[in-house]
Amino acid sequence: MKRTLEERLQDGPVVCGEGYLFELERRGYLQAGSFVPEVALDNPQALKQTYRDYMLAGSDVVLAFTYNGHREKMRIIGKEDLLEPLNRQAIRLAKEVAQEHPEEEALVAGNVSNTNLFNPEDEDSKAAVREIFREMTGWCKEEGVDFVNGETFYYYEEAKIALEEIQKQGLTAVITLGLMSENILRDGYTVEEACRLLEEQGALVVGMNCFRGPATMQPYIEKIREEVKGYVGALPIPYRTTEEHPTFFNLPDGGCSCSLPTETTFPTSLDPLYCNRYELAEWAKEAKETGVNYFGLCCGASPSMLREVAETVGRETVNSTYSPDMKKHFLFGTDETLQQHNREYRTKA
Repeated sequence: MKRTLEERLQDGPVVCGEGYLFELERRGYLQAGSFVPEVALDNPQALKQTYRDYMLAGSDVVLAFTYNGHREKMRIIGKEDLLEPLNRQAIRLAKEVAQEHPEEEALVAGNVSNTNLFNPEDEDSKAAVREIFREMTGWCKEEGVDFVNGETFYYYEEAKIALEEIQKQGLTAVITLGLMSENILRDGYTVEEACRLLEEQGALVVGMNCFRGPATMQPYIEKIREEVKGYVGALPIPYRTTEEHPTFFNLPDGGCSCSLPTETTFPTSLDPLYCNRYELAEWAKEAKETGVNYFGLCCGASPSMLREVAETVGRETVNSTYSPDMKKHFLFGTDETLQQHNREYRTKA
């Protein structure tokens, strides 16, 4: 019997693998810039393998890749006619992969996200946003997801609309916010205040995702933990954001020797700015001690990074069999049968 999200949270940490957007771009199946998940229709096997890789790396959740798969994004690229097929296909593929889990069938989450259409001064935009969420959550309900993940909202009111539409479908909601560099949501709410309100309105999990790396997200996660009573989620990006540059939108790279075709390192020149897996493990340990319940990584994360987070919070993943073990390495190993003259050479290699 597959446990629900709430049952799993009651039993301990839940891990949710995200980061498909950048990972599929890196694998060559998604266009940077528009960032629309057409891969669900164009290359379904590539999407299934990505789902599978994150699940086997420790994700309890196969998150249907419909991030940016909403009417406004599809309008911009002139493919609104593909909106419903894309959403349904992404969920169906997620369900197929979730059933492959060798220990316990993974949860399947629907996904809605910031629309980039919301304007607090424009009532028509609010109605349009509600309709976007209404149709997407309707497809989630019809396709039988276990819950809906609403994420990367930088307006509290947009997150609230998403929560309301999820609840109208009778579905469980995880709501996470994206905090930009002004350190406040764009409609004036602090992130901890917004999370408290969303929890009071019925979200099972509240917290933050995307935009910020561990160093600049964790202080706000601690504020959220102090403000809310229930489950807290934290899914940072795996980049070295700083107090001066708290998000990945404007991260500089002083070591770059070429002329970038983009104004900033975002989104295609962020590679030298990655956290390594051990930095991410240190963050996961700190987040767990803070009282985070729902863990993950967002844009830029690889399965090996997610596995490190999962193992740090106490999980043995299906693919933990491939976790690093240097004992047999010819230079850095400790196995007594290794050639001593090679081991002694390790600092000169």
